Amino acid sequence: MSSPLNFHLEQYDGPLDLLLDLIRKQEINIYDIPIARITQQYLEYMQKAAEMDIELSAEFVYMAATLIHIKSRTLLPRDPELDKLLPEEDPRQELVDRLLEHERFKSAAEMLQQKRVVEEAVWSNPQIAQFRAEDDDPGLAVTLFDLVKTFQSVMDRAKHRPVYEIGTEEVSVPDMIRYLRGVFEQERGPVSARELFERQRSRRAMICLFLALLELVKLQAVGLTQQDSFGEIGLKRLKGFEAAFAGGETLSAIEQGYN
Repeated sequence: MSSPLNFHLEQYDGPLDLLLDLIRKQEINIYDIPIARITQQYLEYMQKAAEMDIELSAEFVYMAATLIHIKSRTLLPRDPELDKLLPEEDPRQELVDRLLEHERFKSAAEMLQQKRVVEEAVWSNPQIAQFRAEDDDPGLAVTLFDLVKTFQSVMDRAKHRPVYEIGTEEVSVPDMIRYLRGVFEQERGPVSARELFERQRSRRAMICLFLALLELVKLQAVGLTQQDSFGEIGLKRLKGFEAAFAGGETLSAIEQGYN
């Protein structure tokens, strides 16, 4: 019997990419994942990969075990009296949170990739004097991809250090924009991007900070600097910083975009 979903056996960067692809293709509500169906399709993909001698990383096996565990928890009956005393959280919630976090980061990466393609297809000859008017010491040319590399290196190091996750933490991108506003109002000079990321206590906070920086760079409120080749990426206020926060309309628009 044929599978209800044709995989074409695409190559995925990881199990979360595979799960997101299954969810998108079937237009499933990510907050209400039919765990039994998704688990079956995920295992079918792994079986087909094994039949074609495609080697999958240990992360795929671990995710398969996680899906089976979640499926078993959803099938187990709960004692109604116990639910009154200690309500059980939806066993799918942790997976949903991971998928949403991965999707946000993936969307940011895709946006940067599109920007790179556009930049490579455009030739320009700007007047350097217009850029030096912003700062007497322009430093080296820095792009958003340098910021992405800094963010990725901090995230990689964060995997090997204790991270204190706060269960009730509801930090958002607008919250991080307000945080950055306070930082740049206190610090008139360049601020180390790496130090800003390392101050955060959770992966969610780091990702929200990264997206907030992208928003401020897009608004030309914050610029990227680098004094030495392969040196640290710095962040500095631009002339558009005050205009970006004047009136509050910009922040309101960003809040609506992330709701």
